[in-house]
Amino acid sequence: MQDYTGENASVENFIAAILGNKNDITGGSGKVVDSDPNDRIFIFYSGHGGPGVLEMPDHSRLFANQLIEVLNKKKATRTYKSLVFYLEACESGSIFEDLLPQGLNIYATTAANPVEDSWATYCPGHSPNFPPEYHTCLGDLYSVSWMEDTEKNNPVAETLQQQYERVKIRTMNGDYKYGSHVMQYGDTDRLGMGLLSVYLGARLANDNYTFVDHRHDDSLPPPTGVVGQRDADLVYFWDKYLKAPKGSARKLEAQKQLVEIMSHRMHIDQSVELIGKLLFGIEGAPEILVSIRPAGQPLVDDWECLKEMVGTFETHCGKLSQYGMKYMRSFANMCNVRIRTEQLVEASTLACAGIHTNV
Repeated sequence: MQDYTGENASVENFIAAILGNKNDITGGSGKVVDSDPNDRIFIFYSGHGGPGVLEMPDHSRLFANQLIEVLNKKKATRTYKSLVFYLEACESGSIFEDLLPQGLNIYATTAANPVEDSWATYCPGHSPNFPPEYHTCLGDLYSVSWMEDTEKNNPVAETLQQQYERVKIRTMNGDYKYGSHVMQYGDTDRLGMGLLSVYLGARLANDNYTFVDHRHDDSLPPPTGVVGQRDADLVYFWDKYLKAPKGSARKLEAQKQLVEIMSHRMHIDQSVELIGKLLFGIEGAPEILVSIRPAGQPLVDDWECLKEMVGTFETHCGKLSQYGMKYMRSFANMCNVRIRTEQLVEASTLACAGIHTNV
């Protein structure tokens, strides 16, 4: 049973569910994590993201500082003994790096480091037995890796750290050219030696298995192919186009959707590039927009500024969408160099004149 879907899968409900606040739930089943001081909690989140942000199914956004605040609150309520968080999203490392403090009894791993995309797998055309009725990628490389590792080994005999090492190797996909860096954060030394079964339970089917740390063998098969997460929607509509009968209404509709997606991407790319030039000049814009802060510093100093900058852009230039979230770092850098909202309003107005906000 899915407890929260569509518009009910929101930031507000996600936060309320983690904190166990039934009164703050709107819609859905009303279920929350009603835990006590002796409970061990496992959270797996898979979705779209960008530097410092996750996007929910209802398109609301959870910023990194909000999630860290929620986890601090959960700790303060003394309603768990330990908490494990597996996170799949592009730039997912930016949600925890230099933000998740030690001492919360939280162990977190992410599909990617703070500056790279994650990858989809089991996609159309990548598997000889791919079901023809599906057009979408069926899994994420990181997610598939930890789930298949759990199925193959005995959670009673495998630790969090051992799974992390195995998943890291598989998700790197050879040399990271078509893979990502799985990261870990929080109380890794203290909790990493804990058994998976404490958080995931044990499957009777593999109770007789013993964990063998084959980090360098092929015990987990390599993916049949991968696609960058930000391009997964293109794969979906392209596959629909290819499989639709020639001249059919379905083929025309898929073609229309594909063109709309590409047009939107071009609009976002050109808008951010032009705004950067207006704010920082032709030579200064490229460096400032993509600048990565040194280790030890979070993505942005003022998270409210980041939210305001993104809102300002979307008001004048249209929704970023999951593709456009890759520019969160650009907006964060605007805040870090003290660009004022009024300056972004003026630049956005010039760059996106005549653009409807629902683009």
